Amino acid sequence: MSEPISADQLRLLIERIERLEEEKKGIADDIADVYGEAKSTGFDVKTIRQIVRLRKMEKHHRDEAEATLELYMHALGMA
Repeated sequence: MSEPISADQLRLLIERIERLEEEKKGIADDIADVYGEAKSTGFDVKTIRQIVRLRKMEKHHRDEAEATLELYMHALGMA
């Protein structure tokens, strides 16, 4: 049989999750503000998002993704 549920421990875990979710929403709002600032100064937000996504990748994964994109573009006569 499983151990009895500790209501206090469960409540504390749920409250921690709720606080973290609220912090996450605040951070997401801050990020949206920065993208808005970038857009208002003339930067292309779609390109900035792509760069942020690429910078998160390890170099070998980024190189592989870029090579695949180049291969597909060439196959479609876009290169």
